[in-house]
Amino acid sequence: MDASTLAPAFEGVETAYYLIHNMSSGHGYTEIELEAARNFSGAAEACGARHIIYLGGLADESQHIAPHMRSRIETGATLRQGQVPVTEFRAGVIAGSGSISFEMIRFMTELFPVIPAPVWIKNKSQPISTQNVIDYLLSALDNHDGQGRVFEIGGPDVTTYRELMLQYAAVRGHKRSFLLLPYVPLWFMAFGIGLMTPVPSPIARALVGGLSSDSVVVHDNVREIYPEVNLIDFESATREALTHLHPLKIERVWEDGAGRIKTLKHEGFFIDYRKIKVEAPPEKIFQTIIKFAKHFEAQKFVVDNIEPNYSLLLRLQAKIPGESWIEWRVIDHASSVTYLSQTVFFAPRGLAGFLFWYAFRPLREFAFYKLMKVFRAA
Repeated sequence: MDASTLAPAFEGVETAYYLIHNMSSGHGYTEIELEAARNFSGAAEACGARHIIYLGGLADESQHIAPHMRSRIETGATLRQGQVPVTEFRAGVIAGSGSISFEMIRFMTELFPVIPAPVWIKNKSQPISTQNVIDYLLSALDNHDGQGRVFEIGGPDVTTYRELMLQYAAVRGHKRSFLLLPYVPLWFMAFGIGLMTPVPSPIARALVGGLSSDSVVVHDNVREIYPEVNLIDFESATREALTHLHPLKIERVWEDGAGRIKTLKHEGFFIDYRKIKVEAPPEKIFQTIIKFAKHFEAQKFVVDNIEPNYSLLLRLQAKIPGESWIEWRVIDHASSVTYLSQTVFFAPRGLAGFLFWYAFRPLREFAFYKLMKVFRAA
């Protein structure tokens, strides 16, 4: 958003990817999107970049579409107003961990045995796997035949949002049905999604508006230019996403240095993160963690991963409605300040998993209290 800061980032760059979205900015985000695109395009041109690759949204621009999708299309048009050639890919639902549309499907399907849904859940969708999106983005890096063109990308199957949720449920071993509601206010849906899924309400409000129309590939010319991309179906993409349901395979977005206590939903997990400052060298802190962790053996925790003097990850092997881990990390900063973090991970399975997580919150807080007590006594 600050055009003056872009030149150093573009220095020596031949191809630039534009993956920016401003839905989280809330009201007025569409104007912000266009300003960001103008700044980016101008900086690319001024610094001699030769190619911009942009990932936008899949919608029929000739139809009535939500502001969120219209903004995606207009962002691409703004980038093309510059002198640097643009390759634009338009994708709908992206199937994979971290995708906001996939995480919404995941958490809603896990939570509700009977899923309340508006009538537009019958609209058509052509989901594409995260891997295939990356395949196209990387292919465009070396294949210049797509420069100056717009491509609609999707997976091998056209389905409905309802069927996507049922497919996810089948992979997880759930039986799900739907309660179709003739009318649900957009703000109410956004509030509910923000409460129950990792998608914040401002993003949910824009995203849900975009789901109120079909999102399918109409012009399938991308296969002519990038025939090497092997399309992956939604079920396979879902199974692949579930292989990433492990603390060591997700993006640690909560470790941004801001705040010492955080609870969040992220990539299929409930996460409880706490951090304290400890007046001791890392080696001593880690030895204390090892001794403290022995108390968890009686509760059926086993070592999943250990990095000496840095981290210890334990996995719970008890029969619970989900999968759970607890991790301690020693964070040794260059300023000689040492922190100890405790992170609890829980991947819920069904409604029982959600109830389990909230019911055992006092136990998580007690474990951290006991840990602090140990270090005060050390």
